[in-house]
Amino acid sequence: MNAGSSSVKFALYRMNNEEETLLFSGSGEDVPANEDLTDRLMKRPGFDQLTAIVHRVVHGMAHTHPEVITPALIKELKSLVSYDPEHLPAEIKLIEMFLKTFPELPQFACFDTAFHQTMPLVAQTLAIPRKYLQQGIRRYGFHGMSYQYLIQQLGQVNNDNVSNSRVIIAHLGSGASLAAIKDGQSIDTSMGFTPGAGVPMSTRSGDLDPGISAYLIQQERLNPTQFNHLVNHESGLLGVSETSSDIRKLLRIKDKDNRAAEAVDLFCYQISKYIGSYAAALGGLDTLVFSGGIGEHLPEVREQICRNLGFLGIELNSKENLENANIISTGKTCVRIIPTNEALMMARLITRDLTHEI
Repeated sequence: MNAGSSSVKFALYRMNNEEETLLFSGSGEDVPANEDLTDRLMKRPGFDQLTAIVHRVVHGMAHTHPEVITPALIKELKSLVSYDPEHLPAEIKLIEMFLKTFPELPQFACFDTAFHQTMPLVAQTLAIPRKYLQQGIRRYGFHGMSYQYLIQQLGQVNNDNVSNSRVIIAHLGSGASLAAIKDGQSIDTSMGFTPGAGVPMSTRSGDLDPGISAYLIQQERLNPTQFNHLVNHESGLLGVSETSSDIRKLLRIKDKDNRAAEAVDLFCYQISKYIGSYAAALGGLDTLVFSGGIGEHLPEVREQICRNLGFLGIELNSKENLENANIISTGKTCVRIIPTNEALMMARLITRDLTHEI
């Protein structure tokens, strides 16, 4: 189960010798997160055979592995709402709803931040007074389930040589982030204390000069709630273009709308900069992976991102790029497209934990 602010995505798997997808809700099939959700799901084929339920929890603070959901964990999550007001309230509501309906089933929390717990201290630390670090104010990183799944998939297509690779993954969707991964472990990622940091996204600003927040609060008289809404729901591609948060629409109109062109240019420019900086953090680059709805399906965006990255050995094959092929490069650095599957990664993690009697 994956809770949004007002809707839920879900997937149902049978995890035996082979992974079998029984049901999967896509981005256009979100289920309203209201009180009769569990009743409607139980009417779908296969839900009467449930053996475990796993919930995606975006902000897991220092949790490093999936955990059985207990009253103590729920109490802890409620105490962390101020760290993640965008996601945690809806996630807690969904968890409590399912615990009430399925009290006999083991239920787990998978934390999106867990994959990035391997980041070195220098990549976690914010340059603010140390007392705040002791309060948990640091860079956590997100999209962890996606990155963990993509590294597993990359290991399979690379004949398990990924542990020797220096990899940058660009998870580009309505929420967008990048991760630098060395020997299969995250060493840095663009999202930070919240998922609002990093590159510009559909409606999120990405990295922001802290002086801007002070200015807007003073001059525009914004309160914290209004400022949070501005940088998470009114900014990014939507804010710059003043037209749409959907980059596909912006690509269609950019030749006649300068604002749309500038929004696309900013999105691609910031991603290119992160790729360059992460190549430096890794000491080189072996593989670049594009994933997410934008990364998997928009050749024009990939081409623009990679246009000035020849110094990293990145050269795209135009034909393969246009066809969204598995490998789209001709240079020494391999550029791949790998579809992500966060839900399946969650199922894999829980199957492993059930086997080991977590």
